[in-house]
Amino acid sequence: MEGEINLSAILQNLNPVLNAGKYVFTKVDSLDQIPFSKILFLFKEKEGITVVLEKRFAEELNLTFSYIASWITLEVHSSLAAVGLTAAFSQALGNANISCNVVAAYLHDHIFVDENDALKAMDVLLKLKQENKNSL
Repeated sequence: MEGEINLSAILQNLNPVLNAGKYVFTKVDSLDQIPFSKILFLFKEKEGITVVLEKRFAEELNLTFSYIASWITLEVHSSLAAVGLTAAFSQALGNANISCNVVAAYLHDHIFVDENDALKAMDVLLKLKQENKNSL
């Protein structure tokens, strides 16, 4: 299953879903004190390890964070080789003054927005989907 590469088809089938919970980004030097089961995703950078997890777990582990996000999954199975998806939704969100942090996983793209912008971001993404359905 390679995923969709046609941008128009991807946008028509975005199917954004707002996941429950509040999520935070934190930086750690080691994963020794963080149970793997609590990690949503991680990325190793030369300055440390970025870990994203639910806010409640970060608080339980006494991790520092400054940004509380909501997590939106685009349920369309887009190919990692698809061109223009991130640009399309980030531009739409940017036009609505919503910052986004994006994670492209194997099957889906995941968007993290400020928790206060979650519903507005969902509206923007659903409008983007509808605009592309109407352009057939």
